[in-house]
Amino acid sequence: MANYFKERERNTNVRLREIRDSLPEFCDEFFVGIEPQTTSLTRLNYAYDLRIFFDYLTKRVRAFRDYSVGDFTVADLEKISVTHLENFMEYLTLYEFDGKEFSNGEKGKARKISTVRTFFKYFFNKDKLSVNVASKISLPKQHDKDIIRLERHEIDKMLSTAEDCEGMSEHQRKILLNTRARDVAILSLLLGTGIRVSECVGLNLSDVDFDTNAFTVTRKGGNRAILYFNDEVKDALQYYIEGERKALVSRTQKLNVEDPDALFLSLQIKRICVRAVENLVKKYAQIASPLKNISPHKLRSTYGTNLYRATGDIYMVADVLGHRDVNTTKKHYAAIEQDHRKAAARAVNLRGDET
Repeated sequence: MANYFKERERNTNVRLREIRDSLPEFCDEFFVGIEPQTTSLTRLNYAYDLRIFFDYLTKRVRAFRDYSVGDFTVADLEKISVTHLENFMEYLTLYEFDGKEFSNGEKGKARKISTVRTFFKYFFNKDKLSVNVASKISLPKQHDKDIIRLERHEIDKMLSTAEDCEGMSEHQRKILLNTRARDVAILSLLLGTGIRVSECVGLNLSDVDFDTNAFTVTRKGGNRAILYFNDEVKDALQYYIEGERKALVSRTQKLNVEDPDALFLSLQIKRICVRAVENLVKKYAQIASPLKNISPHKLRSTYGTNLYRATGDIYMVADVLGHRDVNTTKKHYAAIEQDHRKAAARAVNLRGDET
């Protein structure tokens, strides 16, 4: 696997061990038991959520007021009632942890309650609990949000903004002189293939084959997949690689020895990070479509919608986007369904033109 993904996996596991050390000792059994079925990032998120849960128990549940987090045993889970868990859900609306204030909406609450349900279910299935009280708690209802995506004229304006610095201040123009080709290549790749931002920053030069217009990405879970790009994306990538990237490396006479194969580089000659890609997408999108909050994931939704419009094949879209469940993919073509309804409204006239 590419160095980027190895390093990301290593950092995730290091952080996971740190968080596990702050949890009750019996939790180790849970994390070891779920390891074969989960990714390290999933387990890290579970650890974060359980840390909040046990902190809540010591602060808000009278039976545990004299406990420190390390005092909990698996037997203490038997003392937790449905009411305690319902109160935990309400607590997540606004709470304090480690001196900072946090809040959760529907999605954040659902994830943390799901973690607690998985936690209780594990020990119940291991016959460590007489009843799975968490199974009686329903996840909070999540309301569908509008899928935000760019229309074709907004895509054109976004790319033109990156190419010509149109709408940028003089200061921004000077900075962009050294990153313009890179930014256009990144935007073109995201809009033209629908890959995730993590997949984008993890790309290496050796992953790209211009003879076949193909590249290899590392998907969630570490699986590798070959995807393809069109000639527009090819031109943007080659222009960046042969021009701006080569000049950047040449001027410094060195490349980060830890990642010499990185495709997209920062001005510090290091692999560009996820936050930097998020920032550059936001920067250009604010000019191209100021009323929409556009992120790299919204560019992925844009691609999914455009691909479905062009092919009408939802299973193809699911495969290209790397979705395991086609229902996930349906979110990307909600706008198409709206188009169908509009067309239906225009198709029927109450007073026809019959003569």
